[in-house]
Amino acid sequence: MNDAHVDDLHGDVSVDQLQLSEELLGVSGTASEDVAEYAMRLGDDALILAQQLGWWISRAPELEEDLALGNIGLDLLGHARALLHYAGTASGRSEDDLAYWRDETEFRSCWLVEQPNGHFGDTIARQFLFSAYQAELYRDLQRSDDASLVAIAGKADREVRYHLDHATQWILRLAGGTDESREKISVSLAEVWPYVEELFTDDALTERLTGTVPQPSALRAGFDATIDAVLAEAELERPAAKPAMAAGREGRHSTQLGYILAEMQWLARRHPGATW
Repeated sequence: MNDAHVDDLHGDVSVDQLQLSEELLGVSGTASEDVAEYAMRLGDDALILAQQLGWWISRAPELEEDLALGNIGLDLLGHARALLHYAGTASGRSEDDLAYWRDETEFRSCWLVEQPNGHFGDTIARQFLFSAYQAELYRDLQRSDDASLVAIAGKADREVRYHLDHATQWILRLAGGTDESREKISVSLAEVWPYVEELFTDDALTERLTGTVPQPSALRAGFDATIDAVLAEAELERPAAKPAMAAGREGRHSTQLGYILAEMQWLARRHPGATW
């Protein structure tokens, strides 16, 4: 998140504003400890990817894409706000507290969203895979027995389907362009593919939340079908890279996250309690 995004999360909030915020975010009640941990995972994913996409403002290859990536980043920031706000109800922490005052090992983001922006094709490959995962996740999460997760997922689902379509069109465009663009997007997909497996790994938390959240492994078939259909249309081979030993859900992160957090958190930490 660059400086322009900070005011979306930071500042004084009155009781009336907080109540309005909860209504807009679809959050009601207090999350259990397990649900809060799960919401934090999804919120951290969205927050870190929003921060990453913010880098492209004024750097995208064309003005329309500058706006598109910015809007996708803002959508993800909205998801992060709702999820972190809900996660914070279990501990009395605000979304600001969770965004700016946790250290690296306290974050629960997956390694995929932490991967470098690289060149434009790298960003599109990362977005394509992550959006395909989110599309499956938020569709199934709307069947949760937790009303707040259902409300958040319902709003996010509509936006994520646009994100997926946007990334898909770029995959097709780059694969069908020059020999260089085709080679680059093929390499980009192969480089981020090792981080896919983490998204679909069941663990003790998701098993305890059976009925409240979908099991990650149950989302894999739909994800694979989406990916395979796009790659077939693009006439690209499915990557076959060995899975990375990713453990972001346990607080063990790629080397990239520390740099991302340093950029995202420095202003809040430099001027704690500041408002504007």
